[in-house]
Amino acid sequence: MSSPSPSPFPSPSGDSTPGGAPAREPAGPASGSDGPLVLTGSRIFTADRDHPWVEALAVAGGRILVAGSLAEARQAAGPDAELVDLQGALVMPGFCDVHIHLGLGGRQLAWELPVLPTDTVEGILAKVREWSTALQPDDWVVGGIVGSTVMDTLTDVGMLAALDEASGGRPVMLRDDSMHNRWVNSRALELMGVGPDTPDPQDGTYVRDHEGRLTGVLWEMASQVAEATVADSIQDLDAYLRRALQEGLRAAHSFGITSVQEAATMEPTLRALHQMDTAGELTAWVVASMPAQQFLEPGAVGPELFEAAEQYRSTHVRPDFAKYVLDGVPMTRTSAMLGPYRCCADHHSPEDRGHLIWDPEELRASLADTVGRGLSAKLHATGDAAVRIVLDAVEHVRRTHGGQPRFHVAHAEYIAHEDLPRFAELDVVADASPYIWYPSVIQSSISQQVSEEVFEQSWPMRDLVDSGAVVAAGSDWPCALPSPDPWVGLQTMVTRRSPDGSMPGALNADQALTVEEAVAAFTREPARAMGLGDVTGRLARGLAADFIVVDQDVFTVDPEDIHRTRVLQTWFAGRPVHTAAQDEEPVAAGAPRD
Repeated sequence: MSSPSPSPFPSPSGDSTPGGAPAREPAGPASGSDGPLVLTGSRIFTADRDHPWVEALAVAGGRILVAGSLAEARQAAGPDAELVDLQGALVMPGFCDVHIHLGLGGRQLAWELPVLPTDTVEGILAKVREWSTALQPDDWVVGGIVGSTVMDTLTDVGMLAALDEASGGRPVMLRDDSMHNRWVNSRALELMGVGPDTPDPQDGTYVRDHEGRLTGVLWEMASQVAEATVADSIQDLDAYLRRALQEGLRAAHSFGITSVQEAATMEPTLRALHQMDTAGELTAWVVASMPAQQFLEPGAVGPELFEAAEQYRSTHVRPDFAKYVLDGVPMTRTSAMLGPYRCCADHHSPEDRGHLIWDPEELRASLADTVGRGLSAKLHATGDAAVRIVLDAVEHVRRTHGGQPRFHVAHAEYIAHEDLPRFAELDVVADASPYIWYPSVIQSSISQQVSEEVFEQSWPMRDLVDSGAVVAAGSDWPCALPSPDPWVGLQTMVTRRSPDGSMPGALNADQALTVEEAVAAFTREPARAMGLGDVTGRLARGLAADFIVVDQDVFTVDPEDIHRTRVLQTWFAGRPVHTAAQDEEPVAAGAPRD
């Protein structure tokens, strides 16, 4: 296990980033020149419906001059262009992640204790104990991700006492694999101001045992209290966030990602992104999704945040979406379902159908106000009842405001059969999260909560694609998995099986996509869904030169080997921002860091 970085909580000093490590500089062009290039000697997949395969690319000024024949590319680039022979490697558009928490994932890489969702309670406690030895007595231990199967077991005060002992009295906050819930210790509860008689916050729970004693488990909005307490201890938040975003981008580029939609973007993160872009340090397109209601992170939300966001708009930063959370997650039975959950733990009613956070009429009014401001909306709706409420609200807004706003349903997990065609009819994007299917342990927890019939009909991607709906893939990193690896998600969309073989069988196998459809869900379709279809997501004349070079042809290899794909180079705006060293592994939380 890697050792903790120096604590981010004191103010940084000198010329280094927080923690003392220098920020990484984006790589320069492989040729050492910004002049025109012609790339050839490879199979080039464009993701363009009309011209999916071409022989060569001509690139200049950060944009694609031509995607076509070698003769066309040479003519467009001119006689002085450098010819780059890619020696048979596959070239594809840079991947677009439609649902990622870039800053949160970057924080884990830069600052936090790496916990894997497959770690046992004993393993987590051992990591906390080792990590704590390098910290000062009052330093926070912040980390994740704790698997849902572990969170299911943290229901007695004995686990709280074990966490207290492992931390040596230091405050601890660990995030779970849904990022909706937290595990904290007694010292953290004390700093949060939470005691035996503290009432639960709205839309949140301080989980107690059967005797009413605090367990240290926080559900939903109770997590915000912990996050706010941690944030208050960081003295230079801007520097902290810039370093985190740099680490997040480094990880994303190592997997071939060049465009992202931040799934929940608060003002401090917007400010850090803007600072990076104006300094020429932002090497990805970033579309922001700004919370419309109180969120798990503290800060301004709704109209106050929407109005503040415009000052941070820049070339690569686009604060274009509002973020709505309609329900929770099925692991804690907080997803809003049309039918009851499985019966029946001691504290659950046999008619328990979860919790809907938004009143349908209030949601319609809020969405109308949001689109009136020129914003689109990403709506978290994990239960089939929440999905129906979203579709009903979008239908109402479409009648009154037309077809311009974009709407995403995240995570398109459970959808009633009769609601499937409404995605295409209403032009609603299915923001899909194949990383949550496999090899995540989340499915093991969910299978114990929702009915077998509902579970077996989950993630209906085939039906959505066949209906004409846009399916766009997002990692939801750092939820579910310790990296934003798109190749794992791409394979899962095709095979519906666990890439690492850790879980037997297939999940709803008749909903599998073809390789071409899955690649589109990681390139062309999310770019279109984010409002970036006119600048990236395809390799075509006039679009940004955002592309990747990979070590195997995912269109011809055995689909079971897609997850083994390695990105050799990632290019953003005509410049390489990642070049893999020999035997280098992509960046993931829990991996050794230099």
